[in-house]
Amino acid sequence: MGDMPLTRASLLIRIRDGRDRDAWLQFLQVYGPVVYGFARKRGLQDADAADLMQDVMRSVSVAAQDLKYDPLKGTFRGWLFTITRNKIFNFLSKQKNRVQPAGDSGARERLENHPSADGEDDWDQEYQRRVFSWAADAVRSEFQANTWHAFWQTAVEGRSPVEVGKNLKLSSGAIYVAKSRVLARLREKVKEFEESAT
Repeated sequence: MGDMPLTRASLLIRIRDGRDRDAWLQFLQVYGPVVYGFARKRGLQDADAADLMQDVMRSVSVAAQDLKYDPLKGTFRGWLFTITRNKIFNFLSKQKNRVQPAGDSGARERLENHPSADGEDDWDQEYQRRVFSWAADAVRSEFQANTWHAFWQTAVEGRSPVEVGKNLKLSSGAIYVAKSRVLARLREKVKEFEESAT
């Protein structure tokens, strides 16, 4: 995963070819967890969210062959959000109309509370989390273990630089420098990924 990421526009062109395994792998690595996480936040159970994610990916696969990227018509991420939201709405509507087993009031309540929620903010948060995770996986090998741990423990886990410095046997200044270097590289990696589309 340390290779330079494709921009989304070029990735969209490449996924038109269903045999381009690398393009589909990258697409699934970034967008699959976004769809799954969004479905889970909408009240779907693990297996249902996984099935929905596969259904969305099948829809993208079918549509990809005719997909022409035109930023003036909207973003790909917006299109994918619409597909995902509609599939979740359809799933929840079907679930709502089914006879619910006794004692399943919690699931029914979750289903009734989510169908009308737009969720675009949740979608964007899932996307941002996933791109961060992808970028972190991509750049981690570029840093020494202590540098990465200094960044992770302070920026992600929220621990104090003094505490992390003691554990890693580094000064607080070294912790700040490590955190800053990794954050700068992560920003570059995310920018590379998002540069050509919004």
